[in-house]
Amino acid sequence: MKFIIKLFPEITIKSAPVRKRFINMLRKNIRTILKRVDENIDVSGVWDHIEVTTSSSDEILVAEVSDLLSHIPGIAYWLQVAEHKLVSLEDILEKAIEAHSETLAGKTFCVRCNRNGKHDFQSIDVERFVGGGLNQQTEASGVSLKNPEITVRIDIKNDRYFMTQKRGEGLGGYPLGSQEPVLSLISGGFDSTVSSFLTMKRGIRTHFCFFNLGGHAHELAVKEVAFYLWNRFGASHRVKFVTVPFEGVVEEILTKVDNSQMGVILKRMMLRAASKVAEEMEMAALVTGEAIGQVSSQTLPNLAVIDSVTDALVLRPLITMDKQAIIDISIQIGTEEFVRNIPEYCAVISKNPTTRAKEEKIAAEEERFNFEVLEDAIQSRRMVSIHDIIADDLTREEVEVVNEVHQGEVIIDIRHPTEEEIKPFTMPGREVVTIPFYQLRTRFPELDKDRHYLLYCEKGVMSQLHAMHLREEGHENVGVFNPKAGQ
Repeated sequence: MKFIIKLFPEITIKSAPVRKRFINMLRKNIRTILKRVDENIDVSGVWDHIEVTTSSSDEILVAEVSDLLSHIPGIAYWLQVAEHKLVSLEDILEKAIEAHSETLAGKTFCVRCNRNGKHDFQSIDVERFVGGGLNQQTEASGVSLKNPEITVRIDIKNDRYFMTQKRGEGLGGYPLGSQEPVLSLISGGFDSTVSSFLTMKRGIRTHFCFFNLGGHAHELAVKEVAFYLWNRFGASHRVKFVTVPFEGVVEEILTKVDNSQMGVILKRMMLRAASKVAEEMEMAALVTGEAIGQVSSQTLPNLAVIDSVTDALVLRPLITMDKQAIIDISIQIGTEEFVRNIPEYCAVISKNPTTRAKEEKIAAEEERFNFEVLEDAIQSRRMVSIHDIIADDLTREEVEVVNEVHQGEVIIDIRHPTEEEIKPFTMPGREVVTIPFYQLRTRFPELDKDRHYLLYCEKGVMSQLHAMHLREEGHENVGVFNPKAGQ
């Protein structure tokens, strides 16, 4: 099966060297991602589009490739096409009738043709000839050039032409890795997950920095959403997940700092720590999820005082966005379900927080703070590659991983409904139930406590994270089923 990948328009207006570099990078990213489902995928790049050819026309494979293409930064849209040798306009009409006669029945339509190369006809000639033929030789209700119910798309490239079978929308943005890397401060809430997504979409290789205020369970929950973001939108590049233990810093603030200044000082401590981590990782910018005026620490005066502690560039993709707009993006990208089940850890809450922090007053409060505590937190940070994100936790929480399912055990397919629909999982003689990962936390306690459950996902990473999370909450009757374990 062949796909035609259309570039995000901003790529096409770049200078020739930059455009070429971006196309090469996008082609490499597409190949890296699609090799997850098709080892023999063929990806070739040209000036105005990229062509992807799968090793077979298997329905599940085509569906998986379609889904992955819709989540790769740099793609405006993709077309699933049938490729033919250009013989004549009559042949194009014949192939169009074969491809569209059923879908055109009772519908209005138009024909749109894009043509590259030297031919003895124009694009409008193709549209008129094929459109007239379809109108006469199918049960279409008529031609509508302004508001058609169906658009028949034909792309002619020199001596070939492509008949579009399906169109899918892409993410837009730039190819991942086309911009300098950044360190995103992620808490697991709406704002930090959406801001991380937006930098990834813009082509920025985005690493994650988490300040742990709520213990191991909180850390696991944030790792789950960070892994989801990377696996869904950024798996063409490997990134790091950094955990900085901040309980001691919070204790210092609570015991040493004036109540009204706590929120601003906590943010300053986080920026100091993140700047140090970013510097050692050779990153020049930080990303936060702050939106102007959303909470007391996010007023313009407070943000100015917070930023004064670092020379690093602080990016705030959400700075002018409304909360509902942020939530809408979260729903769109699939992180809203994670966030709903991650408790808020507001370890520093001021009764009367300042909205107009003064640099000199904040500095005076920080003189009582023991900065050795902050330095210890930075030195005690843990860093793990996100593609192997569970390794850091296995030393603290043992989780059972098996490649066989015994009689009486129940397999829980925790994949996203889209994945489950594309590639349903069954096992003859064994009970399989579907509970999406984002519903596990609320639905698992309702299951029969006398039965043993094995979580299943495609690669075994999300299932292990969720199993550890459930065990943290006291559920001992849970493990992981991974058919490839031990291989």
